[in-house]
Amino acid sequence: MRVLLAGGGTGGHINPALAIASIIKEHRSDAEFLFAGTPNGMEAKLIPEAGYNFAPIKVAGFQRKITLKNIKRNCQAVCYLMTSGSRAKSIIKEFKPDIAIGTGGYVSGPIIRMAAKMGVASAIHEQNAYPGVTNKLLSKEVDKVMLTVKEALNYMDKDINYTVTGLPVRSGISTKSRKQARAELGFDNEMCILSFGGSLGAGCINETMAEVIAWHTSKGLKINHIHGYGGMGKESFPVAMKSKGIPLKNDRLRITEYINDMDTCLAAADLVICRSGASTLAELEAAGKASILIPSPIVAGNHQFHNANVLGKAGAAIVIEQKNVTNEIMIEKVNELYHNRSKLDNMSVKAGELAVKDTNDRIYGVIEELISIKK
Repeated sequence: MRVLLAGGGTGGHINPALAIASIIKEHRSDAEFLFAGTPNGMEAKLIPEAGYNFAPIKVAGFQRKITLKNIKRNCQAVCYLMTSGSRAKSIIKEFKPDIAIGTGGYVSGPIIRMAAKMGVASAIHEQNAYPGVTNKLLSKEVDKVMLTVKEALNYMDKDINYTVTGLPVRSGISTKSRKQARAELGFDNEMCILSFGGSLGAGCINETMAEVIAWHTSKGLKINHIHGYGGMGKESFPVAMKSKGIPLKNDRLRITEYINDMDTCLAAADLVICRSGASTLAELEAAGKASILIPSPIVAGNHQFHNANVLGKAGAAIVIEQKNVTNEIMIEKVNELYHNRSKLDNMSVKAGELAVKDTNDRIYGVIEELISIKK
């Protein structure tokens, strides 16, 4: 079986494509894969590193804000648009895929559209509660649509052939016990907070966590706290801690740039404070963790806000838009959950109830449907 995958631009599109390839390999060891992506995107590095063949295709999105720089970008995007169709056709004719799957990003557009046009059984996977523009358009042309959450249907045609599959999470999430994780971290059985803003970090989260850590440390509250400040906080966060007389590590604190053992830290946590990317939320659900979510306001379609609201409406998370975040509000929310463990526990239960436990099986079920399609 020959499988063509297309997706790129961000890890949020690339990682699901890699996960889908792994799921297929578990069932079809003879499967051959080709990934299509932009030559200068993250995918051009990550896909070959994962051991897969990579076919470059030049595609770019249009910028809405009118500036001299964006006018130049849009002219380039028009040039790419004029050649992307023929390049996509060339890739498909040469590889001869049995099925084609898109996971989002501009590059999915010409590849999956052309595959469908050429009679290749095709599908897309949408990670977010608010679908990207490319996937919204492709949903009308492909044979199957895979959704992480059903709420995405609110922004798609209601007659699409869809399956709610959930989103694959990294191995190790939800398999380690809380007790085991606490022992590895050297923490006791008191409340544990995990906070982070991703590998790059998030200024808003770093700033407010500096005050939260100072607050519960000065009050002598029995709170264990893990914080990953990311590249953005590399210079500022350790300085902020030093100015407050707080060490980066002690019996209750572990403050570091990157969190390389997320499975352990997530298993140990009672409360997670973070952004609301699709992969992060899938992991919170899989691990059954209460959260305070601060959606990034600078993502396409404000999709993190829509993602966060799925958990917020289910009672699994407290959602605070970045424009409303203050040190006082954050301390108030953490203090409330510190003193109201039943609410904290209930939020964790609600998060776990949202998890799709058989995501891999559901995704492969869609793959089998595609394989069975005769065109």
